[in-house]
Amino acid sequence: MKYQDSTYNIVYATDDSFVSTMGVSIDSLLKNNKNAKKINLIVLNTDISKKNIEKLFRIVNKYENGSLKLIDAVNIEKKLSLNVEQDRGSVSQYARLFLNDIFDKKINRILYLDCDTLIDGSIYDLWNTDLHGKIIGALKDAFSKYYRKNIGLNKNDIMFNSGVMLIDLEKWRNSKIEQKLMNFIIQHKGIVQQGDQGVLNAILSKEVYPLNPRYNFVSIFSDYTYEQILIYRHPVKFYSKKQIEQAAVKPIIIHFTSSIFTNRPWEEDCKNLYLTKWLEYKSETPWKNEPLRKDGRGPIKKSIKLIFGILPISVSLYVASIFQAYLRPIKNSLRGI
Repeated sequence: MKYQDSTYNIVYATDDSFVSTMGVSIDSLLKNNKNAKKINLIVLNTDISKKNIEKLFRIVNKYENGSLKLIDAVNIEKKLSLNVEQDRGSVSQYARLFLNDIFDKKINRILYLDCDTLIDGSIYDLWNTDLHGKIIGALKDAFSKYYRKNIGLNKNDIMFNSGVMLIDLEKWRNSKIEQKLMNFIIQHKGIVQQGDQGVLNAILSKEVYPLNPRYNFVSIFSDYTYEQILIYRHPVKFYSKKQIEQAAVKPIIIHFTSSIFTNRPWEEDCKNLYLTKWLEYKSETPWKNEPLRKDGRGPIKKSIKLIFGILPISVSLYVASIFQAYLRPIKNSLRGI
């Protein structure tokens, strides 16, 4: 179906610990999409403080075409009466699996954005992307074939990054995706490789239309050369070098994904290529005076980062690739996830 629409339905999910980062993302989205007819923002709320809620409304109220609604996030552990393990972040991220009843039935397209994204341009072309009959559009992620087996996929199936998902909500509902996601979590007793992203991959791998990387420009695209990405991650059915290089000319959605090598912009000692840009956007939000966070990683990960920082990049990437591409998925398999 061909779209030519500029009324955007955007979904975020967060708890209070990450709301300021989400605020930067929301402000950047609204600032760079003033020509949109309407931007309907839905935040799946897990215990956001009243003070921070007020700050979110201060952001949205600066823009004539923006609206904001907070909905209490579904607590998946209560819903399933099951302890659910999250690979990183908090269990609140599972709230994005529950999309059936957020919007009126006449709404058939939504865009989910992670809080750690920066929207540095118009999303009109993204919003109007033809999904060619697929349920979602998402970025092909750089994971080796060994991760796929752990979530029941074939070695060449697509694995995607769930931080930016353009979703055909009508197909999502008709295909009973929510129930399939819940069944998968129950089947695996709440322990799934990569947490909620792993669950989404397990159910939707064959229903993904790959997005242009400029709409989810993850940190490895700016941290490493294309050749280094191949060494480090050993990705399957990945983008070409030309596709990544073209996306790097003008990325629209910059996604500050976590890395063992680097910190993120809201943390001290960040060296990301887009740090200055993120700080500029932050300076226009109610959290402009909020100090940067300390590196929250444990002593083992900090020591690994320090060692890798001393080694030549070719050596550190080779060593890291052994863990990232081989040992980590094997470890997950032994744990039964």
